[in-house]
Amino acid sequence: MNLILGGSMLEKYFDYKKHKTDFNTEVRAGVTTFLTMAYILALQPMIMSAGGFDGGSIFTATVFATAIACFIMGFYGKTWPIGLSCGMGLNAYVAYYVCGTLGHTPQEALGAVLVAGVIFLAISLTPIRAWIINAIPRSLKLGIGAGIGLFLALIGFTLMGLTVSNEVTVVQLQNGFHKDPLIMVALAALITMFVLDKLKIKGAIIIALTSWTVIAWIFIPNEILDKNYSNFGGFADGIISMKIPAMTHLLDFNLSAIFSGAMMSVIFTLFFVDFFDTAGTLTSVANVAGKVDRNGRVEDIDKALLADSAGTVAGALLGTTTVTSYVESGSGVKEGGRTGMTSIVIGVLFLSMIFFSPLFLSIPKQIDAAVLIFVSILFLQNLKDIEWEDITESGPAALAAMTMAYTYNISHGIAVAFVAYALIKIFTGSIKGVSPAIWIVAVLSAINLYIY
Repeated sequence: MNLILGGSMLEKYFDYKKHKTDFNTEVRAGVTTFLTMAYILALQPMIMSAGGFDGGSIFTATVFATAIACFIMGFYGKTWPIGLSCGMGLNAYVAYYVCGTLGHTPQEALGAVLVAGVIFLAISLTPIRAWIINAIPRSLKLGIGAGIGLFLALIGFTLMGLTVSNEVTVVQLQNGFHKDPLIMVALAALITMFVLDKLKIKGAIIIALTSWTVIAWIFIPNEILDKNYSNFGGFADGIISMKIPAMTHLLDFNLSAIFSGAMMSVIFTLFFVDFFDTAGTLTSVANVAGKVDRNGRVEDIDKALLADSAGTVAGALLGTTTVTSYVESGSGVKEGGRTGMTSIVIGVLFLSMIFFSPLFLSIPKQIDAAVLIFVSILFLQNLKDIEWEDITESGPAALAAMTMAYTYNISHGIAVAFVAYALIKIFTGSIKGVSPAIWIVAVLSAINLYIY
């Protein structure tokens, strides 16, 4: 059967020979990428539940949104072996800031996600896309990426119970944390992720997540577990269930708040982060896959951006947050994935997880938090590529990262970075070569901060 499928229609459509790959290689690459990003099925419901979303609905929506986005990438952007799912960072931003701090309803938050996705989709159809991508300095992109990492780390430490608030020091280590068995199991899971990743074992996150969850289920008393499950109080229904959680957030969005000052800032943040995170991910994967030409241009990036933006719109309609390209796709590319067939395999595997909702919804929140901390470190790796020798570049980048963490707000980090970048360039006489887009975004950012 494999030979028939791999040697007929799929062979012709994806042109395996041209891309120096074959059906079996594409399948192996898809499985590899799936294993590195499957953790989102545990984290997404847990994170969004904190914002008032229904965890079961989020699980189902995430499965279908991921599959749809991967299929669009596979069949339309057929030269891209990319996995897509709900973006880390923006999901926490929506749950903890938009819904938590600002007090917006899940419906209003989904409305903002939808509008940001439509804007992304519209821009992906125009030349504005390339102009924006090329206009934003690399240092700011890196600083914003690192800031999202610090934002996730703070949430992870808090969820795990390692840190608590303190009036004098702001935060402090939780007294007696070592007496909490779930915190100790979560720390063990975190160390396991580091070790497996160092040993280059595929699926380090999902292996550590599931194995230590099973250990927690076996050795930690039920009365402790029942208070700390991410959703619904445990796995009483078993590991597999033919009853798929209802999609209560399907088409459940509200656009009434999108014109308020705060929500316009939210929409800008959702669009900005998704747009540049996608561009950065695609560029990174393109370098590994050999899709960058002699002039530094990425082949077929327009199709990939369009597929990504369509995924975000689909995700919002289904009832989940921004869908974006995953940098973990690089693991599949390293396994030889070179076409959209890899994306299709990822989508199929996510669909197969639809019956495992009891498993993914019964992971102790402390272990989920360990995954958040591990993922945050992947974001923080952006710091090493910042041009530290030039303070006009590194200063705003560092401010972006610190502001996101210390104000608990991704949009503030972006705004402060652009305002600082513009002012520093003006007062150091370094405005030559700065794109007009920088001045436009800097002015909008200043207005955003003033209104806030």
